[in-house]
Amino acid sequence: MTRLRFPAVLAFAAIAVLLLTGSSHDVPFWSQWGRNPRHTGRVYIDGQPLNQKLADIVYDPFVTQEKAENYALYGMSVLSAHYQSTLIDGDSFYMLQKTGTYINCNPTGQWVYGAACGPNTWNSIVWNVARYDWHNGKPIRVWMFTTDWKPETNDTDYNDGYTGLLGWEPVFHPALTSEHLYVPGAGGTIWKVDRQTGKAISHINPFAGMSIDAANTFVSSPLTTSDQGDVYYNVLELSSTGNPWQQNDIAGAWLVKVGHDDSSSTVTYATLTPDAPPATSTNCPGTFYLLGDNGASLPWPPTPKSIPPTELCGSQRPPLNLAPAIARDGTVYTASMAHFDAMVTYFIAVNPDLTLKWSSSMQQRLTDGCGVLLPIAANGVTTMPNSCRYGTTVGLDPSTNAKGSSYLSDQASSTPTVLPDDSVVLGTLDDFNYSRGHLMHFNAQGNFINAYTFGWDNTPAVYEHDNTYSLVVKDNHYPEPAYCFFTNPVCTPVPAVYYVSQIDPQMNVEWSFQNTEFNSTNPNGYEWCVNAPLIDRHGIVYATSEDGHVYSIPQGNTGVFTTPLQKIFLLEALGAAYTPMAMGEDGKEYSQNNGHLFVIGK
Repeated sequence: MTRLRFPAVLAFAAIAVLLLTGSSHDVPFWSQWGRNPRHTGRVYIDGQPLNQKLADIVYDPFVTQEKAENYALYGMSVLSAHYQSTLIDGDSFYMLQKTGTYINCNPTGQWVYGAACGPNTWNSIVWNVARYDWHNGKPIRVWMFTTDWKPETNDTDYNDGYTGLLGWEPVFHPALTSEHLYVPGAGGTIWKVDRQTGKAISHINPFAGMSIDAANTFVSSPLTTSDQGDVYYNVLELSSTGNPWQQNDIAGAWLVKVGHDDSSSTVTYATLTPDAPPATSTNCPGTFYLLGDNGASLPWPPTPKSIPPTELCGSQRPPLNLAPAIARDGTVYTASMAHFDAMVTYFIAVNPDLTLKWSSSMQQRLTDGCGVLLPIAANGVTTMPNSCRYGTTVGLDPSTNAKGSSYLSDQASSTPTVLPDDSVVLGTLDDFNYSRGHLMHFNAQGNFINAYTFGWDNTPAVYEHDNTYSLVVKDNHYPEPAYCFFTNPVCTPVPAVYYVSQIDPQMNVEWSFQNTEFNSTNPNGYEWCVNAPLIDRHGIVYATSEDGHVYSIPQGNTGVFTTPLQKIFLLEALGAAYTPMAMGEDGKEYSQNNGHLFVIGK
């Protein structure tokens, strides 16, 4: 880790005074997830060449332990943590710094069975924000602010049948305004921190006087700042008894607004989803997995007219890690899911005063299942890989025998992106597309427009050009079966191929850049582990790969191509977390790999 070491207090004071006079702007350069309130990931400057690593800062010192504990669950050293986008303004940048204690399991992996260790005790970790200033070409840590924020409880316990969060650590994500750093706190609160001194100015509690259980109430999303300096975020109150994910319903869920004057207001997600089924309803749609026949009824649907069992709905709430987006007219975009049935989902538009603008269902919007993305087997054939049963209606999801539904995941960090034509997109999952999901596209009035066939943990970057725009997405084709995971010929994985793709507003592919770093363990290349790429003034795309490189990908190609403009190796990232890219106004690229923040440039 790059740390500041001074021989004397006077030396620290002298340099600190110099550093703290760094420049800032009315609107910070990279203030939040996806850079701006619309989360577009675009800058209008030249990115620096990927010539060298200018800095290497360890912000998560527990990565080795985290990956070791996950081996028991995933069979490989997987870093299942979400990390913030680096916040940048002038010569200063702000990044997470973990301290505290990581409690190892003995033997390793016992948290999967409910032991109080590993991810089941990640509240023993302390979350901080560190400010760094560039001085003589090196980043110097100026201050560090410690917050009382903790992530939602993991509560994985296979002995009792609870998957919990499966060890996927929720994101901690502050946001910048021109004068302040806003930092998530405990109990649904946020801290307003002076950017120059790193000291708290105020501790804002939108739930003061409300009857909530603060110990089980969490800031559950990145903070989003509007162009006017207001802050929006999601809050989730979990049940204080039993398992809060699979056993008990939530106690509450809110969208929160904090004004630049510390005023605050809230609205419940129940209010934002007036058409949602009651939390206690048992008629929410299920899949044929609920038949419990261990796949004996494959290929699905079991018959051309089969209807799957239904299940308990649960209350509406936002998925973890989803940052609200804000359009130029002040409309706030978010999304919601039923706590026990993630297929019952809504895309939501909210007025700046937190009144509902529209709430649009994402159920049964997709028509590219059987006969489109998946083959329909011939009459009498029951072993064709990834096939639907003979007689199935074209376009349907074989796991439900209905049009495909988008579902939201607490293991993702997909966030709404507002597009130049005021439409909005959101990455989602589904039950029939090889774990790829769909990028859902709605207009500003809440009408579904179209979808692209990749959505997993994906916040696209927006490239405006030639009086139109394009979206840049990671586009991983995973080596997985389409819709089932039984030991059955129908559930046959497909070969992997990994792209970064650029698509037009009609969701047609303009070009795809393929990762071709092949080796014996990755014969089809490495997946892209970027969840929010960035684009510079010339349309050059910057993205991180699990092969350990950051790539710069040029415009001007069509079809599939494999030659990047440039690439630079950081660390091998196999099994590392999906992380966002960021860029400073001097063109330096900020990339993350295995708990390290790397700054890259010429």
